[in-house]
Amino acid sequence: MEVFKGYLAGIDSPDQRERVKEVLAWVTHNFPHLKPQIKWNTPMFSDHGTFIIGFSTAKQHMSVSPEQAGITHFSDEIAEAGYSATKGLFRIKWTETVNYNLIQKMIEFNIQDKQDDEGFWR
Repeated sequence: MEVFKGYLAGIDSPDQRERVKEVLAWVTHNFPHLKPQIKWNTPMFSDHGTFIIGFSTAKQHMSVSPEQAGITHFSDEIAEAGYSATKGLFRIKWTETVNYNLIQKMIEFNIQDKQDDEGFWR
């Protein structure tokens, strides 16, 4: 979590900062082999040098990015959770509950799907 300290300190809202910290800590705890890092001013996790999942913040929401393949693969579950999505990310409003089961599935999918990838992005 040390790598995320500066990013977290830059989140003005204490509630939003705590929410992001909670999500990042959850990923770190449940997937200890993933490498936590900041790239492009965004907290993300990688496995053997390839991107697995990233997070970012905005005024009204936290964005979760499992790349387009993750969004496509889980589009029905994203919609069922009530989250809005684009081709590369979905948004969790600060007032919404974090669906950790969905995030876990996305991480597991990307780890498996990208196990032979050598580049950072698909």
